[in-house]
Amino acid sequence: MAGSSASAGSAGSSGGRKPGPGRGASLSWAQVRAALPGAFRKLDPRELVASPVLFVVELGAVATTALAAFEPSVFAWAIALWLWATVLFATLAESVAESRGKAQASSLRATQQQTTARRVMAPSDTLATGTGLASCPTAEVPSSTLAVGDVVVVRAGEIVPGDGDVIEGVASVDESAITGESAPVIRESGGDRSAVTGGTVVLSDTIVVRITAPAGHTFVDRMIALVEGSERQRTPNEIALNILLTSLTIIFLLAVVTLQPFAVYSGSKQSMIVLISLLVCLIPTTIGALLSAIGIAGMDRLVQRNVLAMSGRAVEAAGDVDVLLLDKTGTITYGNRQAADLLTVGDVTTAQLAEAARLSSLADETPEGKSIVVLVRERYGLGDAQADQADAFAGAEMVPFSAHTRMSGIDLPLPDGRVRRIRKGAGSAVQRWVHSTGVRTSSGPGATVAEQLAAHVDAVSSSGGTPLVVAEQVGEGPARVLGVVHLKDVVKAGMRERFDELRAMGIRTVMVTGDNAVTARAIAAEAGVDDVLAEATPEDKLALIRREQAGGRLVAMAGDGTNDAPALAQADVGVAMNTGTTAAKEAGNMVDLDSDPTKLIEIVEIGKQLLITRGALTTFSIANDIAKYFAILPAMFMVVFPQLAVLNVMRLSSPESAILSAVVFNALIILVLIPLSLKGVRYRPSSASAMLRRNLLVYGVGGLVAPFVGIKLIDLVISLIPGIG
Repeated sequence: MAGSSASAGSAGSSGGRKPGPGRGASLSWAQVRAALPGAFRKLDPRELVASPVLFVVELGAVATTALAAFEPSVFAWAIALWLWATVLFATLAESVAESRGKAQASSLRATQQQTTARRVMAPSDTLATGTGLASCPTAEVPSSTLAVGDVVVVRAGEIVPGDGDVIEGVASVDESAITGESAPVIRESGGDRSAVTGGTVVLSDTIVVRITAPAGHTFVDRMIALVEGSERQRTPNEIALNILLTSLTIIFLLAVVTLQPFAVYSGSKQSMIVLISLLVCLIPTTIGALLSAIGIAGMDRLVQRNVLAMSGRAVEAAGDVDVLLLDKTGTITYGNRQAADLLTVGDVTTAQLAEAARLSSLADETPEGKSIVVLVRERYGLGDAQADQADAFAGAEMVPFSAHTRMSGIDLPLPDGRVRRIRKGAGSAVQRWVHSTGVRTSSGPGATVAEQLAAHVDAVSSSGGTPLVVAEQVGEGPARVLGVVHLKDVVKAGMRERFDELRAMGIRTVMVTGDNAVTARAIAAEAGVDDVLAEATPEDKLALIRREQAGGRLVAMAGDGTNDAPALAQADVGVAMNTGTTAAKEAGNMVDLDSDPTKLIEIVEIGKQLLITRGALTTFSIANDIAKYFAILPAMFMVVFPQLAVLNVMRLSSPESAILSAVVFNALIILVLIPLSLKGVRYRPSSASAMLRRNLLVYGVGGLVAPFVGIKLIDLVISLIPGIG
């Protein structure tokens, strides 16, 4: 996952500005007003037929309205009104959920604009080389005419005309219109940060981009379609629950139909309005009304976190994940090794080693070199921002770090005319330099410098760190080793606690790294992950995912490089970084616009919250249907069978009041639960058995109690209405 660490740093700020799971989802009257037109449009039977439960309720509302018009009464019209309200509240729930996505889509659509593209006019063999294209002649064409494979030049201040990969150059790009992140990002050719998105703005330099998506099928187009819900398909779990609800509806429909002959036989014939009311109250209207809204809201919560899910199936799979593959660099650690300690050898003092480590790192522009300067300044009080500038050393020759020498340093002229040479770098490189000048084997009594040095190097390496050796030479004499700088991967704060939470959910975490096994195990122990895949190759990742899936487990992973694409495609939840390659984004079923690999943990939590919300409201719906039996059935037959009075535990005023109160409660409970379906049930990491107990206690018992209280309160009001009470 090269490049992820760079982006993760900038993503850290954006991660805090988005509402997390269960936040930012309150329902306002403005949202309700905006969603009402859509709710009325959804009353079209052709729309509702996809939800058999609501379709049956609408048919009941139509029939009741016709009966009320044929034989008018306060009771009949009240039942008809509240049956229509039941259907409207159900469509309102879905409409409100969709309106949030449409608001997000509107802001995305604003980023799309027709622009002029500078298409490179060159022979196909020249275009295939990917070099020297910035100086080729170009023709200005509308961005809407670009096709896959076209090559365009984008200069500073210009808008990227379409999705593509940078094949030449490097530039700073403003992606705030897409990601919301104000900090610009670097896009360059030849790496895992080569993908650019249409509608973003190049801030500096010039890049050459090869178009990878035709107009109308860009990444932003896909985002708009998905967040609007126009491409949202029902997930397998949602389909299964719909089948269950349909089955229950058919069962209760048959029960109500066959109830009338028994009622006639017993001398208690019921009107069609009463039978329709009974049917509506018995079928699972509550969860049937909220099911679609729960699914849409789950995807919307991901959008709030700047994650685009390509399907609802991916969100559900995230909630069922058993194994989490996490890249070490940029996910578990900060990505760049940092100086943690200084270890002296012989008679060298810590102050001497600190000064030499600082001086030899001033020309080292790597993050590791800069961290040494910071460590010495903060821990030992040596140097400051001005003194650490290379030009502050008049006459000194700076030796920058290079991959060839694997060292950095400085040559300082002394007052006596001699030169003090200080070097810092990989142990083998520095030792070769020391031996080339002559070796001073001992700096004091006891163990030799070589033995002390070997002990320090072994200790740092076995702890998972990287040892850098510091040495100096004065004049033409032999150089001497001063000590070792301990570089270590710094585990991000709070990671151990996050892994403990995942473990409580029953999720096994696997750290994937290219480090050797010793280093990998040390970092894994510090971070608290369950397992390690060290010296990992793309083939190793793919093989691990397949082994886990063969054992019946669902696997999630994040990646950003082309070499991650096979594993992302194989994983049940593959989260591609937006900074990554086009291949990675096409292989994954989610894209993180902030390119923050740690967000994989949040994605799992959002997926679980979606499943828990659906399960909780299903439990509540079935439980309150049971309670409604005690309101309607005694009211229907109590006159003929006085013994049923014992079931009238709520002591409702009259049969008509009991039936109407149940219908009113059935409608209002949908309206009450809309905010919860959008916000989601609060998720607490725990075992499956603990979550089941909580679900049954809170939503099972609550679903039984709420109707008794609600129906009784409604009955007290309805009993005051002439013609019903």
